[in-house]
Amino acid sequence: MSAVFQPIAARPAPVRTEGFVPWVKRNLFGNWQSTLTTVVLLAVFVYWLPRFADWALFQAVFQPNAEVCQAARGEGACWGVVTEKYRLIIFGRYPYEEQWRPEIATLLLVGLLVVSCIRTFWKPWLAAVWVAVLVLFFWLMHGGALGLSTVTTDRWGGLPLTIMLASLSIVLAFPLSVLVALGRRSDLPAIRTFCVIYVELIRGVPLISVLFMASFMFPLFMPPGLTIDVLIRVLVGITLFAAAYMAEIVRGGLQAIPKGQVEAAQSLGLSYWQTQRKIVLPQALAMVVPGIMNNFISIFKDTSLVTIVSLYELTGALGLALNSDADWRPFKIEGYLFITAIYFTFCFAMSRYSLWIEKRLNVSKTR
Repeated sequence: MSAVFQPIAARPAPVRTEGFVPWVKRNLFGNWQSTLTTVVLLAVFVYWLPRFADWALFQAVFQPNAEVCQAARGEGACWGVVTEKYRLIIFGRYPYEEQWRPEIATLLLVGLLVVSCIRTFWKPWLAAVWVAVLVLFFWLMHGGALGLSTVTTDRWGGLPLTIMLASLSIVLAFPLSVLVALGRRSDLPAIRTFCVIYVELIRGVPLISVLFMASFMFPLFMPPGLTIDVLIRVLVGITLFAAAYMAEIVRGGLQAIPKGQVEAAQSLGLSYWQTQRKIVLPQALAMVVPGIMNNFISIFKDTSLVTIVSLYELTGALGLALNSDADWRPFKIEGYLFITAIYFTFCFAMSRYSLWIEKRLNVSKTR
């Protein structure tokens, strides 16, 4: 009589490895150094949090009354400065009665960025949507057609200018960085030398110098009577600066690809661009996602430097709003905390999206 095989039910793991408590043990109390650091930080947090909550919430002034805020100085925050000045902070010097235009334009651009981050919408028609939204954005912001009054670019500012500069710089810098990274590894000496000079020249100067050159020095080399809008010059400067740094990140990913994969592709008869597009670049870019996203976040924050060329983005608009009003000037801390929250929201969203991409790539690798 033959024995009947009966499978044994799987036993639960002796130690729970998933969930909140295991995560806390692993990340906050993994060893004595981590435990000591966690305890010290918790002590500081417990000591500091009640004081901050009292200043920021319980003793704070939320009404836009400068006299009440002055009376509460040193005891509570004055969030009334945000209530009073938020339109100037968000929209800069854009005409007050026309501020619905940058509001709609910004919502369209942010919505486009969100849609572009969802894999379901990664279709060929997305490029056409980008063109259409950018046309609508600049039409709403600039006007001059279809019944909208003209608003020159020197009056653009605040959050719309920050998002526009960051978005377009990222979109334009990424493909340029890939081409430059490939150029630095090219077998053609002229292309390789040009890419090396470009990267080393741009990386050898700070962004503020690039913006200064683009805004004040570049027009001196233009033919008489020909001028380029300062916004375009600044956008080109930020794009070239970001592309140089991103090119080195991409080049690091390219160098990590084994040479045998390229040789195998050549043996199959694939052309150079087919090899790069189907084999090399997908793997190289997947390896450097954290570095690329870090560069994107840096671009978003570096837009604050355009204030030196009289373009008042979010940070510059805050200074414009408070420096011109003596009653609200003492409450810059509250204003900076307000725009800090805006910067943190966008940067944290990009960081989480980067983690999501990494998880998706790790899943695809294990299949």
